[in-house]
Amino acid sequence: MQNKKKMLFIYNPRAGQERIRSNLLDIIDIFVKGGYEVTAYPTQGSGDAIRAVIEREDIYDIITCSGGDGTLDEVVEGMVKSEKKIPIGYVPAGSTNDFASSLGISSIMKNAAKTIIDGKEYKCDIGMLNDDSFVYTAAFGLFTNVSYQTKQELKNVLGHMAYILEGAKELSKIRSYHIRAEYEEGVIEDDFIFGMVTNSYSVGGFKEITGKNVTLDDGVFEVTLVKLPDNMLELSNLIAAIVNRDIDTDYMYCFKTAHMDIHSDEEISWTRDGEYGGSYKDVVIDNVKQGLTIMVPDKDK
Repeated sequence: MQNKKKMLFIYNPRAGQERIRSNLLDIIDIFVKGGYEVTAYPTQGSGDAIRAVIEREDIYDIITCSGGDGTLDEVVEGMVKSEKKIPIGYVPAGSTNDFASSLGISSIMKNAAKTIIDGKEYKCDIGMLNDDSFVYTAAFGLFTNVSYQTKQELKNVLGHMAYILEGAKELSKIRSYHIRAEYEEGVIEDDFIFGMVTNSYSVGGFKEITGKNVTLDDGVFEVTLVKLPDNMLELSNLIAAIVNRDIDTDYMYCFKTAHMDIHSDEEISWTRDGEYGGSYKDVVIDNVKQGLTIMVPDKDK
């Protein structure tokens, strides 16, 4: 009898209204029927998935994770810090799952599990913010702390509405940061209320907010930097323009780059894939072209 392939299955039991609980046995059954011997590992807290990947034995053929984008981010971070690189499978269970949507991975958990069995390997870009990886977005400024400051219990009950309620509180706290950004095509220096570096078709559930002609394996990010408007009416129009990707050249810089150095006069809090990513005065962002191997649907089957 041929030896079965081995899978480490890391999952966050608290993600996305705890959806994994009602699907866990079916998902593992799909993996076993697909020829895998499965080791299940429920995470217990922040950073747990990173440690699980780094400390894994060298016996696994694939690491699969289930949870929100934050869980995926931790698994990728662990893989980046590991010497041995193997494919990653993803069963999304979070509230938004922007990256899974960009890859065509189903939001129906059983279908996503089947993709890991009968899909294909895809090499996509990932990013580095200083010494830490991110899968699809790094951002600062207006609204970016909403995701990691919204309590998990509130996310579970209200879903997207939780983010909206928390985001509304931010409007009274608008502030700008004086930033000098050096990238491959030049230098920008101005006062900004928001910035995001992305490799995704959507962010926060908003499709095409990152721009058109986005490719996930081309070695470049899509960058959006938003200046401080003069009044609240202009701010309202500007937020609508960001969501609809109507480029307002008076207030928005939009460009593509593989590398960027950002300096600010004070520490700025960043998010990486919706989770708190640290506070820095100086940030170096690099695109690692095709640095992640992930299972995606095989459209030829």
